[in-house]
Amino acid sequence: PGRVLELVFSYLELRELRSCALVCKLWHRVLHGDENSEVWRSLAARCLAEEALRTDILCNVPTYKGKVRAFHHAFSTNDCSRNVYIKKNGFTLHRNPIAQSTDGARTKIGFSEGRHAWEVWWEGPLGTVAVIGIATKRAAMQCQGYVALLGSDDQSWGWNLVDNNLLHNGEVNGSFPQCNNAPKYQIGERIRVILDMEDKTLAFERGYEFLGVAFRGLPKVCLYPAVSAVYGNTEVTLVYLGKPLDG
Repeated sequence: PGRVLELVFSYLELRELRSCALVCKLWHRVLHGDENSEVWRSLAARCLAEEALRTDILCNVPTYKGKVRAFHHAFSTNDCSRNVYIKKNGFTLHRNPIAQSTDGARTKIGFSEGRHAWEVWWEGPLGTVAVIGIATKRAAMQCQGYVALLGSDDQSWGWNLVDNNLLHNGEVNGSFPQCNNAPKYQIGERIRVILDMEDKTLAFERGYEFLGVAFRGLPKVCLYPAVSAVYGNTEVTLVYLGKPLDG
């Protein structure tokens, strides 16, 4: 019976659940039919920090399966500058107060196909440079000085929230959004990033307002959500949302 399977599955880890989903249609339906089932509730309780479940970090991720997925797409503790660390909640980057350094981080998982959306927001001062966007595995995550690290080479694409400039290959690719007197980013404001590997575009939303496509003609390589920061003790949170909702 499905209820018995659900109870058994609630003791398994994600890798084991992936294998179980391939056994037969019944097992697949039990696992994926209800994204708030005991299976996903139990897994979320085991792998997510209490702070992430208790606060509003995951408020825009409505299901427990989505929360588990967001955790596995969060910042990587092994793929970031030595001057930053990932807080215990699993989703927030803290930059240490190191002078004359620009520091970034990539997520654990990148994308080479499909359509994906995630939210990013600053919980501290922006400083002179605060960039959100995407990067390949080859893009540097630390450099000397206070610069727009994300977008400084041909391996990354970024939007500097301080001056509203788009950056790639060390050059400014125009201002964004393309409107007169575009509002400046406000601390705590959630920016939604939309990566479409089918159309090879990167777009942004603010407060559910579509700001437009920022970059086109992205290469067919694995691209990772990324950020770079310069201000000491600033914090940046990134939450993966899944497939973007059209409209």
